[in-house]
Amino acid sequence: MSKITELASGQVTTTESVTVDLVEADEKPAVVIVRWPAKPAVIHPHRFPDVAAILARLFAEAATALAGIKANKRL
Repeated sequence: MSKITELASGQVTTTESVTVDLVEADEKPAVVIVRWPAKPAVIHPHRFPDVAAILARLFAEAATALAGIKANKRL
């Protein structure tokens, strides 16, 4: 049995999103899974700084959520 907790999720482009999940299994160590778009995202160079900021914010949110879970001694 596995417990999946979404740590963060966000739209990278109008059609692609990235999700970061914590997977806790009964018999295995916990892991973090990053779900990237299946295909490469095509981004105009003028928009790239915004997309980079979205990804940085998403990973910071995921790291903060994971730290909160660790603080509650679940990991």
